[in-house]
Amino acid sequence: MKNWKKLLSLGLAVALSVGVLTGCGSKEETAADASATEATDAADSTADAAKGNEVYRTLDEIKESGTINIGVFSDKNPFGYVDENGEYQGYDVYFANRIGEDLGVKVNFVSTEAANRIEYLQTGKVDIILANFTVTDERKEEVDFALPYMNVALGVVSRNDNVIESLDNWNPDDSIIVISGTTAETYLIANYPDIPLQKFDSYATAKEAFENGTSVAWANDNTEVIAFSLQNDGYTVGIPSLGSADTIAPAVTQGNTTLLDWINDEIKSLGEENFFHADYEATLTDTYGSEYEDSLVVEGGVTDAE
Repeated sequence: MKNWKKLLSLGLAVALSVGVLTGCGSKEETAADASATEATDAADSTADAAKGNEVYRTLDEIKESGTINIGVFSDKNPFGYVDENGEYQGYDVYFANRIGEDLGVKVNFVSTEAANRIEYLQTGKVDIILANFTVTDERKEEVDFALPYMNVALGVVSRNDNVIESLDNWNPDDSIIVISGTTAETYLIANYPDIPLQKFDSYATAKEAFENGTSVAWANDNTEVIAFSLQNDGYTVGIPSLGSADTIAPAVTQGNTTLLDWINDEIKSLGEENFFHADYEATLTDTYGSEYEDSLVVEGGVTDAE
């Protein structure tokens, strides 16, 4: 009997011990799981917060600083370029200077290339992009566009001895020059995927390559290729309009509503004084003459389609 009681007591003790250990193990695992879950949730929250967490200065912050940073081209004459005196000039620059004047701040011009316009906004390097920025649905997902101030389409320029008037039945041995990050690149990839593209980051290198005969044609904004053909003998814009008609507009970082609203009001106000026609006449007439003025200029943010 005594032996039986000892065995019973021993069995009960073992069972209790196992239960306690199991219970402790469950508590430890639960704590570890909770800790891991919290860490995961925190990481997810940080990642979610980072999404769309753009860096920008509000209108009041810009005014308080006394300076606005505006991204423009430095090599795209006559829209944005640096002259022989090291000064920024061109259609976009003329507009930028008026923005600074009406805001009561100094304009700090930041040289940009087509491919980094969005990046410069998202990282806070510039407050506004005024660099022949064509409005597209894809870009609207990454930046906020203000009202337009210019019409634009794509065009193709080629040499007089081999004028390209159509992209159909393309010779696969030939290539077209494009600037990386432009609508011309996007359009050709989507609509003519079999045409070889020779891509460049800057307008200066693209022009040099085209003049050296590395490609049979250059596709870009029709304003740019028309300007090139007018400024350089031996070239013809065989395709003056390719794809749909688009507009050029200022862009700000997504969510910067105070600056966006101010720019929209500014464009409407400037339209009342025909500012952009004056801008054209001061910066583009020497290149295009008066023939293109009414078709290119958008006053007050209102296009013909509206």
